[in-house]
Amino acid sequence: MILPKVRDPRLITIRRGGGLSDDDHRLLALWAAECADHVLHLFDDEQPSDTRPREAIAAVRAWVDGSLGMMDTRARGGHAMGAARPLRGAARYAAYAAGQAACVPHVPEHELGAAAYAIRAVRAADPLSPAAGRWERDWQRERLPGRVRALVLEDQVKRNTICWSVFDD
Repeated sequence: MILPKVRDPRLITIRRGGGLSDDDHRLLALWAAECADHVLHLFDDEQPSDTRPREAIAAVRAWVDGSLGMMDTRARGGHAMGAARPLRGAARYAAYAAGQAACVPHVPEHELGAAAYAIRAVRAADPLSPAAGRWERDWQRERLPGRVRALVLEDQVKRNTICWSVFDD
């Protein structure tokens, strides 16, 4: 569970009564796709013929450029999560990261799902390194677009406990 019971209005799009602009929504989606793409190799190494997570990430980028609708993007997210379900460990979390990223066009708050699952994937890939998750988290934070940086960092603090505490120092 990565979504809060009470939604932050800053992460609800303007057309749904919140304060998130379309431009910032697209920035969140691109950042989530980048987080998922960074760990996608962990899935590809185990499931090289399954393209569903890669297609989900591509769908996010297509939604951002206007060439794919939100419902199609969200559907590809569901397919990526379907690819994750029978797996364990790093590959599973990497596929879930892709699925979460593809759901950002529908619900912007899935941005943390993509980031959190990517961190979990890295931790699972290198369980003997306590720093692996921190390095991934820091890598993600370095790539946050300036316009949404404070919003995402505040969101990480608020939802850290429901995101497996992966955003802790």
